[in-house]
Amino acid sequence: MLKMKKLKEAYSMKVFTDNGDFFGEVEEAILTTTKVFGWKVKATKDSFLSKMLGSAKGVIVPHQLVKSIGDVMIISKAAIPSYGEPSEIEA
Repeated sequence: MLKMKKLKEAYSMKVFTDNGDFFGEVEEAILTTTKVFGWKVKATKDSFLSKMLGSAKGVIVPHQLVKSIGDVMIISKAAIPSYGEPSEIEA
């Protein structure tokens, strides 16, 4: 059976990757006229996201990469920002 949640219940929800890494916390939802487009996840202290981004405040995770929402949000590891070496980016 599908369990429905109110959107406001997702705010400040902890976000984890499907590997079990703590990613951050939901700051807000990005909506279109009929659906959730994505989630703004803020980098909190000691989160995987804050270690990856350094001084950035967070990222936007497309809703397609969300695997589950319950007591916590589980996202695909594809949502993790990746940065290559400068030579790889220029090529």
